[in-house]
Amino acid sequence: MARQQSPEPRPNRLPSFIEVLDRKTKPPVDLFSFYIYMRDQQRSVDYLDFWLDVSQHTHLCRHFVSELRRSILVETPELEKTASKRSSYILDHLGDNNDPSGPSTDPHTKEKITDQNLSAFLRQDNNGSTHSPHSSLGSRRSASAIRYGERPPRPSFISRNSPSGSDSSSPAGRVVARADIRASAEKILYTYILPGAEREVTLPHGILQDITVAIEEEGRDDPEVFDMAKDYTFQAMERDAFPGFLRAKVFGNIVPPSRFLRLVLGLIAFFAGMWAAFVLIFLDKRKRTRCWLILPFTIAVYSLASHQYHMDPLLALAGLSEYTFCNFSRIEEPYVRKMMMRRASMVLFITVSIGVALICLFIFVPGHRL
Repeated sequence: MARQQSPEPRPNRLPSFIEVLDRKTKPPVDLFSFYIYMRDQQRSVDYLDFWLDVSQHTHLCRHFVSELRRSILVETPELEKTASKRSSYILDHLGDNNDPSGPSTDPHTKEKITDQNLSAFLRQDNNGSTHSPHSSLGSRRSASAIRYGERPPRPSFISRNSPSGSDSSSPAGRVVARADIRASAEKILYTYILPGAEREVTLPHGILQDITVAIEEEGRDDPEVFDMAKDYTFQAMERDAFPGFLRAKVFGNIVPPSRFLRLVLGLIAFFAGMWAAFVLIFLDKRKRTRCWLILPFTIAVYSLASHQYHMDPLLALAGLSEYTFCNFSRIEEPYVRKMMMRRASMVLFITVSIGVALICLFIFVPGHRL
């Protein structure tokens, strides 16, 4: 059964990158928001998709070995067990195979050793080990039902209805064949690695060469094949994209198209307000008539301040953050919500101060009819 995790409360700090990838955070700093940010603003979502696909490949390998372990313990004949003692020993020491995180980013040494044992077993199994899910009675029954196109999908973080941290892609009830693992590794190779691939990611030449040789010439499909590439993309996203993501979601709550719209609206309202103010002054209109200047100057100052500070203070005070144009989510991360409220109060105070100053200036200045 898939392991269900609920986000652990953090002290007064922002989440780390690995916490976002492990789905331990809430909007607006969750994995869904980071995916949208990488897609719409960084224009480099292929790196995140590569990292997620490699993580899913690791999870598929773990599920394969978990099935294999059960088949050995329950259905494999005693003669076959005796013939593969080394494989059984590795299987008995694989530990927890349900963690969907990748091999090289897990902070626990025990998990790293587990993934190393997993890759070692898969390499041995690929080189002629007699054990595979097809060797067991249960696997032979289900092998024909498993095809590459039916592989469990990558963990879905697009749906906000699923609990954070839950593994919605668990292939419970399915039998994963060794061919599925091979097909998964080849799909990653042909989609991201080979020159001219559909979604080619930029990696050092040495890493690309090692992956290509390992899969196409050595016939490997274990998770360690992608270990260096996964580390590289993780560090690249953590260094180049994650700081900007935190700035955008912690210190702001609107996306660039909304900022541009507020800039245009603010400039139009400001010039309209200035034109109306000078007309009313030079026509020597009464102060009561000039009070209509409150409307354009309020819109102008509010819109320009929202553009300048990347934040709509009223939306922030209402607990809303924009993830795509005119689509909003609740601000659920406690520390982010607290910081957002403080910044929204500051922006609103600045907006009101500048607006009142402009309105008072043009209402109470003496008129002079030309």
